[in-house]
Amino acid sequence: MTPKTFEARCLRLPAATKVVQWEGTSVFKVGGKMFALGGGFAAGSGGYMFKVSDMAYAMLIEHGVARPAPYLARAKWVQLASNNALPDAELTAYLAQAHALIVAKLTRKSRMALGLN
Repeated sequence: MTPKTFEARCLRLPAATKVVQWEGTSVFKVGGKMFALGGGFAAGSGGYMFKVSDMAYAMLIEHGVARPAPYLARAKWVQLASNNALPDAELTAYLAQAHALIVAKLTRKSRMALGLN
C-alpha cells in the first residue's frame, strides 16, 4: 500500500484526524488518541505502525509479517516488516480494527461528541 493510500484509508475512518509529529511522521488519531502511524519515523525504521488486538499481535509477529512497534509494543502495536507486507484489503481491515479499538477506549461523552455512538 502506498503512503498516499494508507493516509486516505486512515482518514476515511469516522472522526479520524492527522497530525505530523516526530521527524515528519503522519500520526492518525481519533478523539486525540493515536491508532496508526506512517511515514517519517515509521518509514525510517520499517513499515506502517498501528494498534492491534492481542490475538492479531501474536499472529502477525509469529508469521513474520510484523514486529513489535518501537516504544509502543507494550500497548499491542505492531510495525509491518514493509509497507507491502499485507494485501491492501487486509491492511485496510486492520486499520479499521485499530480505529475501533481506540474508539472503544474513549469515554461515552467523547464518542457522542465525535458522533461515534
